[in-house]
Amino acid sequence: MEEQFILRVPPSVAEMLDRLLSENASEDKSLDLSFSEDGRSGTFVLGDDHFPVSLMDLPCVVESFKTYDDSALVKTADIGQMIMVREPGDSAPDVIEYRHGLTPPLRDARKRRFRREPDLNPELVQRAEKDLVNIMTGATIENAEPEVNEHEGVGDGNAHHASENVPSAPVPKQPDVVETGANAGEPERSDSDDSDDSL
Repeated sequence: MEEQFILRVPPSVAEMLDRLLSENASEDKSLDLSFSEDGRSGTFVLGDDHFPVSLMDLPCVVESFKTYDDSALVKTADIGQMIMVREPGDSAPDVIEYRHGLTPPLRDARKRRFRREPDLNPELVQRAEKDLVNIMTGATIENAEPEVNEHEGVGDGNAHHASENVPSAPVPKQPDVVETGANAGEPERSDSDDSDDSL
């Protein structure tokens, strides 16, 4: 795996970089990147121009791939940081994590895409844990309320015995006679046999 990062530059710096990295570049400009002791801020040098930079953490990991034959992709790295080059007058960001992802769908990604932890009442968790331990040891659950089905006990005062009083309906018997008719020689077809086989 390679070590990679995202270099985000302002449009004016992007034009200078494009000219510098082109094959027919006649300009002999130096290109340098150095960081201070904290490892989060530094300077990007392009020729005689100096730009402040900040190392920012991305809200989610970005995978990078390369290809040799334009059909098979090979994963080269997981990118988790971005070097943001600023104009000389711009102020440094207050946070170390970049709020947005690299593409418009990941705008404010951590707030919109990632699930927040549910708000759980600690007393409810302790009571549920105690009830589970009681069930595993064979004891009864404290403060348990029986569930009553709304459909049981209609017309009868005792809900538990209502289902015992209802007689079961007899199952109709299938005739053993084979039908004779136009399709007597063909076996019966199901709905799945009518499906289209042209797929």
